[in-house]
Amino acid sequence: MQTNNSTPTPGEKKPVPAGSSFSHDLFSFLKTISMTVWMVIFSAVLLLVAVVFIVVWLNRDNSLRLEQNGKIDITPTQVRSIRDIGEWEFLSVSDEELVDTVRHGFFGDDELVRIYYGTLRLGVNLHEAKPGWLKANKDTIVATLPPVKLLDEDFIDEAKTKSFYEEGSWSQQDREALYRKAYRKMKERCLNSRNIASAEQNATRQFDNLLRSMGFEHVRVAFEKPEKKK
Repeated sequence: MQTNNSTPTPGEKKPVPAGSSFSHDLFSFLKTISMTVWMVIFSAVLLLVAVVFIVVWLNRDNSLRLEQNGKIDITPTQVRSIRDIGEWEFLSVSDEELVDTVRHGFFGDDELVRIYYGTLRLGVNLHEAKPGWLKANKDTIVATLPPVKLLDEDFIDEAKTKSFYEEGSWSQQDREALYRKAYRKMKERCLNSRNIASAEQNATRQFDNLLRSMGFEHVRVAFEKPEKKK
């Protein structure tokens, strides 16, 4: 068995691994850097550390917080567009009244009985809203509506009026008096606190839906107090 060991001859250099060559070159480069340069580098590092420390110390009591501004606003154009709706009906009440009148005479009594039909519309008239009726309060839109009222005073449908019983001769003035009697009874029966409260509930729901559809998330609806009759 033959073994081949190569022995370098005098003057022949040994091969140096690639990694060792790089380390040797780096070390040689570092040796060429003067002490002054090292001092400058060291001073720059110390200065940078000192600046970072001072900045951190000065802001030790400060904290970064992101707060959402929940304030909202409504434009005059939006207020005007809603106000231009005008009369808004929230409850319709149908009624019929049987009324009569009797006229006593020497030879007997005359009697007139008629049936009247009417539909009373309850709602608000936004044209009557006071200044500032629709405004923003932080994150909430507050709508203060006019009082619920009878929107149409001419609510009896005279075309449907029926004569239930008629005995004797009656003038147009007599029939007009019977009409006014039916009118008062319908108004007293239908324009009551229960129906007004029902109309206010419907108004609150519909106004809430309207304002939410315009992009307002929080809505509060209130009503003005009706003026006391003198």
